[in-house]
Amino acid sequence: MNRTILIADDEKNIRNGLQLALEDEGYSILLASDGKEAWNLITENNVDMLITDLRMPHMSGQELLKRVSSNYPTMPVVILTGHGTIEAAVEAMRNGAVDFMTKPLNLDRLFLLIRRAFSNLDLHDQNAALKKELAELKRQSGYSKIIGKSEPMVRLMETVKQVADATASVLVTGESGVGKELVADALHQLSSRSNGPFIKVSCASFAETLLEDELFGHERGAFSGATAARKGRFELANGGTLFLDEIGEISQGTQVKLLRVLQERQFERLGGEKTLTVDVRLVAATNRDLRAEVDAGRFREDLYYRLNVIHMEVPPLRERKEDIPLLMSHFLEMYNERNKRQVEGFSQRAKAAMLSYDWPGNIRELGNCVESAVVLASEKIIDLDDLPGAVKNASSEERVVIPVGTTMEQAEKALILATIASCGGNKSKAADILGVARKTLHRKVQEYKLGEQ
Repeated sequence: MNRTILIADDEKNIRNGLQLALEDEGYSILLASDGKEAWNLITENNVDMLITDLRMPHMSGQELLKRVSSNYPTMPVVILTGHGTIEAAVEAMRNGAVDFMTKPLNLDRLFLLIRRAFSNLDLHDQNAALKKELAELKRQSGYSKIIGKSEPMVRLMETVKQVADATASVLVTGESGVGKELVADALHQLSSRSNGPFIKVSCASFAETLLEDELFGHERGAFSGATAARKGRFELANGGTLFLDEIGEISQGTQVKLLRVLQERQFERLGGEKTLTVDVRLVAATNRDLRAEVDAGRFREDLYYRLNVIHMEVPPLRERKEDIPLLMSHFLEMYNERNKRQVEGFSQRAKAAMLSYDWPGNIRELGNCVESAVVLASEKIIDLDDLPGAVKNASSEERVVIPVGTTMEQAEKALILATIASCGGNKSKAADILGVARKTLHRKVQEYKLGEQ
């Protein structure tokens, strides 16, 4: 992307010298001899960055900075100053400048500063585009809690919409943390039962007798301590949806009673004789292979077929990595709000690591990772060091191993060679990564005769 930089300085030699140097780096340059002319150019052109002296006629650099910060808050501003006005330059940074440089200028430092500023600007633009894409995706899907544009997730949501209004039982399978409960919730919310109750039960949370009481309720006196009748989850879900999570954990005895409810829509409370009839849509979920459980004799085959009328497999996050940036944006917004933070996004290094990691804990782990980074981040941008160790270590960045005893010249040569190789021979990109000017890198390549290797 070609960036435009405005140079505002009343010294002609500085303006022209910077113009030649920056045009040689590939930037488009606009020139102004005072603050007023600079402001006019900003309002009439697409300016990406301002480099301005503090002391100029007609409008000072301080006044120009105030106008830019107020009207163009994302535009980076670099202040040029003489040694006698460093205090004023520091004050300018408090007013929104990204950095200041003293004259005479160190061009390599200026080029690095410009690259960093544009890198942050690129991140801001990318995060804003992701946020916009996320909002549009939520609007189009009709259900904002499931996020994904990958082919597996698009197919899954199409199936959810297709079967949401049916009464047939649904079995949702997938690894822990993939969002099986959200699929059950989507089935309910997109159905004509959405005004009815959505009742959830984690089957692994209860012992056998307690689970039966939880599902079917009990009559007064059914057991010691049953001082009053109590409705079970099936009764509470009447007219709505009952979600049974971790269905593979239930005992054989409970399986028999659950089978009867699915077949006849009828049951009795514990200790009761009255047969109750309910209208409930059942959605079950498991991270186990229920077919294997049937073959092993631990799960009833007839119940398996009753549950598995419609089967939905939620893919693990490692199989839909193109959804990770959207999920990162979603969680960033969520946890900024919850923790009263204003983190703006993720650095390229952090994104690379998060895309490289396989997320064995799936979306749940990703959400926890983003929340941790939001809370612990010391800057506005989450960087690689803000991520948990397991994620950070998954970074796909190549490493150069330099043994002890290597000379500085040999180390520099090895680093330059490895960086150019990782960039596919693109020396401009390599210069950006190494934080040096293109001319400097080309000079080093010629000096070390690296082009001959």
